[in-house]
Amino acid sequence: MPSDDPYVMPSYVKLLVADAERSASFYELLGFTRVHQDPVFVHLRWARHADLFLVATPPGVSLAGQRGLGVIVCFSAAGDRGIETIAARAAAAGAAVDGPRDQPWHTREVVVTDPDGYRVCFVEPSTPLQG
Repeated sequence: MPSDDPYVMPSYVKLLVADAERSASFYELLGFTRVHQDPVFVHLRWARHADLFLVATPPGVSLAGQRGLGVIVCFSAAGDRGIETIAARAAAAGAAVDGPRDQPWHTREVVVTDPDGYRVCFVEPSTPLQG
């Protein structure tokens, strides 16, 4: 379970969305936890240091074209939030789901398209990690 303790984020993703509440609900369905929200953005957390901010599109602004074209945001999947569970939850919500499939770089991945058209990849090792 992700912790909501504050910390300095070394990296995070911000996505401009049409309806922040709709998008936040979708991401929560996949397993994200809502950390904070205000009228402008929703802060979600997948795991410690794996944060996602959904930023509301300003009133009167329209973005043409596909969102995030050429970019895939990735999160590590494990345990009860494994990629099979994520894929099933996304499909049940009517999202486009590509995979799960094994990749030649020793991961198993599923790519989910969110309500705004952003592609989000969830990854788990396809072979046991060697330590």
